Amino acid sequence: MEELIKLGLINTSRAKSPWVVHFDCGSCNGCDIEVLACLTPLYDVERFGILNIGNPKHADVLLVTGTVNPRNERVLRNVYEQMPEPKVVVAIGACACTGGIFSECYNVVQGADKVIPVDVYVPGCAARPEAIIDGVVLGLQKFQEKVAKMNSKAV
Repeated sequence: MEELIKLGLINTSRAKSPWVVHFDCGSCNGCDIEVLACLTPLYDVERFGILNIGNPKHADVLLVTGTVNPRNERVLRNVYEQMPEPKVVVAIGACACTGGIFSECYNVVQGADKVIPVDVYVPGCAARPEAIIDGVVLGLQKFQEKVAKMNSKAV
């Protein structure tokens, strides 16, 4: 019983202050620049309690940018599998959502959702910081739903 209470407290705190990790599958870096713009004082994504970290083992939300290809799909899957449950994936930009302008190329997987489950799609080339923040906030809502579901199962 004590372990279940501890798990509930941990999940509740994770829902209030989620940690985000960004993974670029390989792109023109347009979406990466816009993700970084979200961290500047102009957009201040930290007002939502979001903290950008570099280790997927501590992350709650995975931001995926760029075109997935056969060389990096295993790496993307490994990053996803290293994240603790519950987790949310946000695909940012046309390349991560559908393969973008490269979707018909022989070495392109047509979207991150062909490799890992994606919860939120943020289209655009490059996606605007406002759209990225909206997508991350929507992802946080989905994350909180997953936390609540885990807490209800734990009790």
